[in-house]
Amino acid sequence: WNFLPFKPGLVGGHCIGVDPYYLAHKASSLGHTPQVILSGRRVNDNMGMFVANKLVKLMIAKNHLISESKVLILGITFKEDCPDVRNTRVIDIYNELRSFDMQVDIYDPWANAIEVEHEYGLTLLNEPDGPTISDYAAVVLAVAHSHFFGLDVRKNKKLVVYDVKGILPREAVDARL
Repeated sequence: WNFLPFKPGLVGGHCIGVDPYYLAHKASSLGHTPQVILSGRRVNDNMGMFVANKLVKLMIAKNHLISESKVLILGITFKEDCPDVRNTRVIDIYNELRSFDMQVDIYDPWANAIEVEHEYGLTLLNEPDGPTISDYAAVVLAVAHSHFFGLDVRKNKKLVVYDVKGILPREAVDARL
């Protein structure tokens, strides 16, 4: 009766993404070392790099040239079916993929493009029906927007699909958290 179905993914926003640092600071000021809180934050703070590096390894396994490969990130908001982009951890995936000289596009039907441009300096794809996935070497499904449920990503066998939120069938993706 009190089971909470937590799913893996990126933790952004304010409550879980920022507030634990306040708690850790207060605990430290009182002489306590909040190891569990800080450990959880370290794991989450490195999750974007983990996802991006795993994607690169999967692309190498499918013989993709990494430099200048086109990658599509689906979603930039910090949670599903919500327009809030504050403290989104999807930006970490984007930045890590860009560090490999990849061309990275972001599509999010919920996010405000002007706000994303202002906060992160990024231009979102403006595709009313969504982007053409076959134009990409890889897709990262980063946010579980209901818009992305049932997405058909298996038309191109060379396409690498990383489903961060685990919303697509297991057999349709190359990896998931």
